[in-house]
Amino acid sequence: MSYEKITDGIRISVRPDFSVLHSNPRQNKFVFTYSVEMENQSDESVQLLFRHWLIHDSDGEDSEVDGEGVVGEQPTLDPGYSHQYQSFCVLSSPAGFMEGYYTFVDSEGREFKVAVPRFDLTAPWGGNGVSFSGALN
Repeated sequence: MSYEKITDGIRISVRPDFSVLHSNPRQNKFVFTYSVEMENQSDESVQLLFRHWLIHDSDGEDSEVDGEGVVGEQPTLDPGYSHQYQSFCVLSSPAGFMEGYYTFVDSEGREFKVAVPRFDLTAPWGGNGVSFSGALN
């Protein structure tokens, strides 16, 4: 399943997946990967500066992550261009969700927030049939 949201001409699309290969349910370790595509549908160049994530675990644990760029990069997106990256998070239960925003800057130095749609993280036995991204241990 893919999740999508457009803010100020920037389209964010997220596709989460469950990693059987890296998870260990007996130790309450559930690893989820996610692919993000950010596409500039506006008429001006923008640069990604920061990310902010809220990660919710169904066992009640919430965490926030703030940092510069994504996976060590602060890409500039010209009109019509996109940037893709993959990352992961580890939950202690088979279900949760992530949501957040990216902070971009435009060519005039104006900073603005671009929403990341809330996306569900659910292990296959958690009820929504997320596809596997690895071999069963």
